[in-house]
Amino acid sequence: MKAIRNSKGFTLIELLVVVAIIGILAAIAIPQFAVYRQKGFNAQSQSDLRNAATAEEALVAGGANYATCANNAACVTALPGLKTSAKTKMAMTGGATTFTGTSCNTSGDGQNYSWDSSLGGLQTPGAPGTC
Repeated sequence: MKAIRNSKGFTLIELLVVVAIIGILAAIAIPQFAVYRQKGFNAQSQSDLRNAATAEEALVAGGANYATCANNAACVTALPGLKTSAKTKMAMTGGATTFTGTSCNTSGDGQNYSWDSSLGGLQTPGAPGTC
């Protein structure tokens, strides 16, 4: 009998090399994906704080004082048109002429963001803390 020499397909060595390459790429990509995901949640928290600041200014433009709220639900109720992300924690403190606010996202790295209208807006965040 003749041995089949023209068989089509991949050898075991070729398949092992491909699996090894995919494994190496996955080992590099997965930790980076987690970092990118945390940065996305942090950006979401920052965006929610900017939106709350815009809603505070809209409230004052309508003739009211700046609002104070202790959590997301209170902020959504007190500030017209504000919608926040589900995992963002937020608090705003308003006065007659200025307001401050803080936010963080529980899925992020614990970075707290603060807004101070008397200092010009979003403040440089400190080291990541606990959210």
